[in-house]
Amino acid sequence: MQKNFDPSTAEARWYQLWEERGYFKPNSSNDAYSIMIPPPNVTGSLHMGHAFQHTIMDALVRYQ
Repeated sequence: MQKNFDPSTAEARWYQLWEERGYFKPNSSNDAYSIMIPPPNVTGSLHMGHAFQHTIMDALVRYQ
């Protein structure tokens, strides 16, 4: 096992496998639905509002 984790080697291997298996292709004939995720808040501390906002966005996407 390597002493330090190198994400670029792991990502390259997994990405190739996911591409081959078609994991990034849509699996539905329905219209696409997307939602804009705001950039991370780098000016303050994380608080419950951040989790609440992401929970709402997650619920909307899953509902659609």
